[in-house]
Amino acid sequence: MTAKENDCPGVIAKPPLIYLGFLLLGLGLDRLWPVAVLPEAAQSALGGTLIGLGVLVVVAAVRRFKAAGTSFRTHEPATTILSDGLYGVSRNPIYLGLTAIYLGVGVMADAGWVAVLLGPLILVMHFGVIAREERYLERKFGDEYLRYKASVRRWI
Repeated sequence: MTAKENDCPGVIAKPPLIYLGFLLLGLGLDRLWPVAVLPEAAQSALGGTLIGLGVLVVVAAVRRFKAAGTSFRTHEPATTILSDGLYGVSRNPIYLGLTAIYLGVGVMADAGWVAVLLGPLILVMHFGVIAREERYLERKFGDEYLRYKASVRRWI
């Protein structure tokens, strides 16, 4: 393995694919064993709001990466620590946005299984993605990342 290939967090899978896999599993389980949770009138409004907010957060976070000249892709090297804007509030705004989109789709489909799978999804993201990213950033940026990590919460 070359140094360039080793200059990434080594996450278990691309985060959007992890979210999509859990979403499809939740929707599939809901087809087999429906678990209705919300009144129909609330589904579109709440689900649409969650999806809209999630998309806005993801787009804003990705734009911040691009403006800083670094990659948001987990299989590519990081070149800087982002600490302003959304990254001054959360170390993982993209994952917050993906979580909102995931829940929004579940709410719109009134698929209770999507909510049930949120806990396992967050565990997979924590151990398979976020912890690996944090170890990578600590190795690569040292004290700069440790100061950032100490001053900004992981989620919100």
